[in-house]
Amino acid sequence: MARLHAVEVSGDASVVEGPLQGYHHETYVFPLPGGPASKLPVRWKCREPRENLLWFDRRCFSSEEELLRALSGRISRIPDVIEVGRVGLQRFIEGETLAALHGSGRAVPDRIFEQIIDLFGQMARVESETLVIERRCDVVDRPTDGDTNGFLERLVHFTEERVYQENLPSFDGLFSSLGVTDESFKWLRKNVSGLHDRPFFLLHADLHRENFIVDPRARLWVIDWELAMLGDPLYDLATHLYLMRYPKRQEEYMAARWRGVVERVRPGSSRGMEDDLSLLVNYKKAQSVFTDVIRSALSLESGPEPTARRLVNTGEKLHRILAAAAAPLGLESVPAPGQIASALDQWRRAREQVTVSPRWPPVPGRSECGPLM
Repeated sequence: MARLHAVEVSGDASVVEGPLQGYHHETYVFPLPGGPASKLPVRWKCREPRENLLWFDRRCFSSEEELLRALSGRISRIPDVIEVGRVGLQRFIEGETLAALHGSGRAVPDRIFEQIIDLFGQMARVESETLVIERRCDVVDRPTDGDTNGFLERLVHFTEERVYQENLPSFDGLFSSLGVTDESFKWLRKNVSGLHDRPFFLLHADLHRENFIVDPRARLWVIDWELAMLGDPLYDLATHLYLMRYPKRQEEYMAARWRGVVERVRPGSSRGMEDDLSLLVNYKKAQSVFTDVIRSALSLESGPEPTARRLVNTGEKLHRILAAAAAPLGLESVPAPGQIASALDQWRRAREQVTVSPRWPPVPGRSECGPLM
């Protein structure tokens, strides 16, 4: 459907590029007919949610397009959104991802670093009272301003209920073999409790290197606002640091600079940071266990039978993730990489005998390039 919409709007199948690489969506890019002729024409994208995919994070706003419209002029360098007839299109940002230019673990150049700091300052100015758009999350998932413990509890609840429990029919044996059980969430709550109150404002909640685009003029653009929410600002920093994998010195510098910019805009936004940042990072480490175990298992299940080397590599990756989350999840020990690889292979072979489909949470929202309602 995404390609059909793209061809229909562009008027020329030969100019449609895609599908582009992406986990959650099938995306196509094209120029509009009659657009300006230049070496770098403006192109637009439409995308459809892929079927039967895991969504590991709660969605807050009903429409990414609606959010982008509301943030236009308030957050610099985010994609424009236009309507062509009854079809909504999002501008495709030309350039390279930050991941392609400066991969995980590498330092980010100063010019890019300063633009990330500016972004945090701009988001700190967007409060719930000034962002009046439709929200999809339940009332219980909207704690009162400053209730950081309530905010984090609802994120833990989503991970426990929607990611872990709903998929136990498919992954119970695998999780158990890795030492992850219902008790893990009791430990997690105990190990991330006691946050300080902080004023809420807009969070992107997924600021990693693939979601930053550097254009030919070295300007930084921010894409994929699907996980944006209103909540604890320190959670956004914790997520950013965890996903970016900065070198240690630059990570510390980012935390210090973040504190300075948000405090200038919203005093109290970094309250308790010395204690709370590590707790929020621990939640992200724990969340990654459920995300990566399920994704890794499913990736081994699809396609040809995995090689021994692929199983070993996957076991080593999950060992690092489990080791990082051992404390917040209360894991007394972490299986060796070889044991994890064996558990994955046993799970895969069992699935070949009796297939139990995961219970996917429904894909939220509507098509971004389908007819507007």
